[in-house]
Amino acid sequence: MTPWERFAAVARGGAAEKIPVAFIVDSPWIPGFFGIDTLDYFLRPDEWLRVNLALRDRFPEIAWIPGFWVEYGMAVEPSVFGARVMWHHDQAPSIEHVPGGLATLLQFELADPQQHGLMPLILQRYAVAEKRLLPEGLPIKMVAARGPLAIAGWLLGITELLVGLKTDPEPHARLLDTITTLVIAWLRAQIGVLRAPEAILVLDDIVGMLSPKMFEQFARPYYARIFSAFDGMIRVFHNDTPCAYLLAPMSTLGFDVFNFSHEIDIADAQTKMPRVALMGNVPTLDVMVRGTPAQAETWARECIRKTNGRGLILSAGGGVSPGTPAEMIDAVVKAIDNR
Repeated sequence: MTPWERFAAVARGGAAEKIPVAFIVDSPWIPGFFGIDTLDYFLRPDEWLRVNLALRDRFPEIAWIPGFWVEYGMAVEPSVFGARVMWHHDQAPSIEHVPGGLATLLQFELADPQQHGLMPLILQRYAVAEKRLLPEGLPIKMVAARGPLAIAGWLLGITELLVGLKTDPEPHARLLDTITTLVIAWLRAQIGVLRAPEAILVLDDIVGMLSPKMFEQFARPYYARIFSAFDGMIRVFHNDTPCAYLLAPMSTLGFDVFNFSHEIDIADAQTKMPRVALMGNVPTLDVMVRGTPAQAETWARECIRKTNGRGLILSAGGGVSPGTPAEMIDAVVKAIDNR
């Protein structure tokens, strides 16, 4: 089986001949790992393709998630709302909150991924990239989007968003509903330019900052709508905010794979999410960046022990952090090989 086939088998509730290893990687890590300018990574399709192929060749046992990801950090979805994006040579872009806040955002008409912000550029990049990848037998398997709360947090500010959900819920709910419609349209637009995508990835850490009551009010309606819109595809949810108290309710949102914080015990997660494949959860900073290969392998082996390898996709407890060296990733793979 290929790394993707192992990932897909476990994601769909089955088993592979060995435990799959997968990591979420994007522009905060890849350019620095290969020693290239972040702007070159964004603007030079040849460099983007070269390093993504090199990543696959350097780590042949790993499924990279989403894999051949055309992204501009967190800037894509906020760009359709007029958020100002600040670009950097050595890190992913940063985003300023939209002037005028909620009142301004509620005046926007629904964005069209084919016309607005950075989205049309990404769609074109995907179409061109897959033309080069298909002859090598490498179709792009997964598309991605930030979740509604994460996008709203970038547009308004996280503190402002969380306070607003509590003190002025109705207009904030309208904004989340609009963003949810955009997220679905954006994922569908990406799917539409690819030959045979099989999965979606939704990333949103803000969900884990809600109370159980606020989760039911401001997360469940929107995320359940997103995941139900892609029934039949593999649906991956990333939320690495420690929120053990939300594991059971989150498990019913409709996703198939959960990438979560190392601060959540993987055995507890398996108990509370029995029908979800768990993608985790070696610590991203304390171990994968600051630790030793032996520590990474030990932690990975503990994940295997606690779950008995059932429904497990071995990974970090979040995306790969800037500064993560190759030998730490190798150590996680070694935990599988030495099992």
